[in-house]
Amino acid sequence: MRIGVMIGGSSSRLGVEDFVARARELELRGFDTLWIPHVFGLDAITVAALVGRETRRIEIGTSVVPTYPRHPVALAQQALTAADASAGRFTLGIGLSHPIVIETMLGLSYARRARHLGEYLAVLGPLLRGERADFEGEEYRVHLALDLEEPRPVPVLIAALGEKMLELAGRSAAGTLLWMAGPRTIERHIVPRIAAAAREAGRPAPRIVAGVHIVLTNRPAQARERIAQMLEMYGQMPSYRALLAMEGSDASDTIALAGDERHLDAGLARLRDLGVTDFEASILPAEDGAEARTLDYLASRTRTREY
Repeated sequence: MRIGVMIGGSSSRLGVEDFVARARELELRGFDTLWIPHVFGLDAITVAALVGRETRRIEIGTSVVPTYPRHPVALAQQALTAADASAGRFTLGIGLSHPIVIETMLGLSYARRARHLGEYLAVLGPLLRGERADFEGEEYRVHLALDLEEPRPVPVLIAALGEKMLELAGRSAAGTLLWMAGPRTIERHIVPRIAAAAREAGRPAPRIVAGVHIVLTNRPAQARERIAQMLEMYGQMPSYRALLAMEGSDASDTIALAGDERHLDAGLARLRDLGVTDFEASILPAEDGAEARTLDYLASRTRTREY
């Protein structure tokens, strides 16, 4: 299982230089991947391209870019540019986002989500492979090829939580990016569905990237109380409430890994054994010094390749 770190987020106001500095540090410390969220700050793909010019080895991914506001041709051009800037180390994570964002904030329709994403991938996929897109659908009617001499490959990961989205990810993408999905959900819901869809489509075993909140602490009870406050908004979103219900809980902090090294080791080992291919760490500042300690812990596990 590869280990990576998320940089930034809804509560961060990082500038480009901050992202570059953090990316260089993560690469120097041996991390496999870094993930850039796309919320209401800087554009994640543009940042990935800039970071890609300033690093040499680490994989750079978006986690995740919403599809609705971007035409798939425009997104393909952005993604291929980031892949070129990073010498082929860019991975495109995309997702539908949530009704509150797409409908309430942006004023777009969130109806027929499965059809939207299916058509989107029908246009995006060929373009990212350097092929011509010829597609006639209800949302998109596209007939063109991009003018690139040797496009770098761009793997696509889909933020898939529901059954239809997981099947689509297995059939049409390299894998899935998970958020707020616990071990029981991964074992009983995520892995069986996406793996079966990939097999039926004759595709390789899917990549499963699990985004998990994590903190190294000797005071787990106090840390979880703080985590519950920080993650309160997730419990208000229907898709995340459904995932929590699969875990048998209604508290967002139950998904987080919080405890000493033995506890975190057990949590990472369990995710690996369930089929998670990539651990995407969201390091929470649950107490003073927690971020630095947790990063040191993860770096040590990355170096020893225990997972």
